[in-house]
Amino acid sequence: MKLVAVTSCPTGIAHTYMAAEALEVAAVEAGHEIVVDTQGSAGSTPIPAAVIAAADAVIFAADVDVRDKERFAGKPLIRSGVKRAISDGDAMIAEAVSAAAAHHVPSATPVAVAPAAESSVGFGTKLRQWLMTGVSYMIPFVAAGGLLIAIGFLFGGDEIVTKLYGGTFDGVTYQDVAGSFPLGFGTGTTIDTLIGQAGYAGLLFVIGKIAFFMLVPVLSGYIAYAIADRPGLVPGIVGGLIAAAIGAGFLGGLVSGLLAGAVAYSVARTPVPKALRAIMPVVVIPLVSTIVVGLTMFVVVGRPITAATTGLTDFLSGLTGTNKILLGVLLGLMMAFDLGGPVNKVAYAFATAGLTAAGNAVSGAPLEIMAAVMAAGMTPPLAMALATVVRPKLFNEVERENGKAAWLLGATFVSEGAIPFAAADPFRVIPSMMVGSAATGGLSMAFSATLRAPHGGVFVFPVVGHVALYVLAIVVGTAVSAGSVIALKSARSRPAVTTTAAEAAVTPTAVPA
Repeated sequence: MKLVAVTSCPTGIAHTYMAAEALEVAAVEAGHEIVVDTQGSAGSTPIPAAVIAAADAVIFAADVDVRDKERFAGKPLIRSGVKRAISDGDAMIAEAVSAAAAHHVPSATPVAVAPAAESSVGFGTKLRQWLMTGVSYMIPFVAAGGLLIAIGFLFGGDEIVTKLYGGTFDGVTYQDVAGSFPLGFGTGTTIDTLIGQAGYAGLLFVIGKIAFFMLVPVLSGYIAYAIADRPGLVPGIVGGLIAAAIGAGFLGGLVSGLLAGAVAYSVARTPVPKALRAIMPVVVIPLVSTIVVGLTMFVVVGRPITAATTGLTDFLSGLTGTNKILLGVLLGLMMAFDLGGPVNKVAYAFATAGLTAAGNAVSGAPLEIMAAVMAAGMTPPLAMALATVVRPKLFNEVERENGKAAWLLGATFVSEGAIPFAAADPFRVIPSMMVGSAATGGLSMAFSATLRAPHGGVFVFPVVGHVALYVLAIVVGTAVSAGSVIALKSARSRPAVTTTAAEAAVTPTAVPA
């Protein structure tokens, strides 16, 4: 059989390429040909039209909406998330082959789109794909903006906020040179004034703030894009800008993106006279959808969402003692539950949303939450790397090699480094990862560690508050997870039945699993 596939995950980094490799290996072992389009963060290499025309079946292993999926119209289609492709690629290849055999249509014969393939995806799955599409486009802005803010703090110190946004530091009173709106500067202020008072570190900080301000518009715009394609971009981005401007934040971006996508999709499919069809994409759709979304965000949903966001921020800021530690434990459990999947991304998005609101702050609950989330995300790969060193006989050769790479992945906050282990033995590895990450998250919050950068791992430790205790939290969680997985795998490896000497003489020796 000739197969084609598309793989894509929310971040477009680890899962995307691991799923592609798993499908390629499974196809070759089964004697089939496969060409995979990895729609990752580095872009994609579209499959040639001739290859698609000759294909017998298509596989979508994607947690976000597949781009240009109309190219595959009429082909038998198998869908799943990327994690299934990673852990069970053989079964997906077999399903694609079976679907191709049942299709009974020559590869080069053009046919209508198979409605069954699209209808097999439920609304819940589509909703998750729409949201994850927005998150996947947002994350590079998170990384760039957050790291620039962290660099600004690293070279400018905590006083950089005072120098940029006004106040007194060491007896010197500073005027507001950055302005309250990230894209503007104070009245009469020039770039030279900004650099003169806050230095180039201050300029990097402001650039990072600009990138951070774009998080909600980009999230909203690409959620709408996933629903309505290009017509959704304009109302989605405008709705996201409104959400950011009125303080509705991350929640407002989700609502505006879904609303913009639904409105643009409806307007684009409204029957119009032939004379108006040419101006629909460039005038009518963006105009009507932007008016509807803008008015709705300002007048209807903006205020309650802003109130909810403010209330949540105030609630988190007021958490102390045991409540704060429990929040860290919960976030740690979420970060390790699916190692880069939707639950992990919810926890991460929650932390970065608080960090954007705390962009001017030098301390406080949002920065502690960000620290706990990153520490908990670093723990699983580090734990599996440690386990392969402490008890190498519990792991096969491939896992031991993956363990070597997991050191670097864990140190740089790439939770996906533990996926190969979780896919091979989920019922022992995932609970072990969760208990260690929960310990790390709880300890990080207990130590009141803070983090101004949303990513970077060990490379942003210079801007971590209480860094020694923060490292201790990661070490403890890593040890807990590694010890748990070693204990569970060792228990599995012991013979289940103990035989007497007489029985051993006539009974085959028990072989460890």
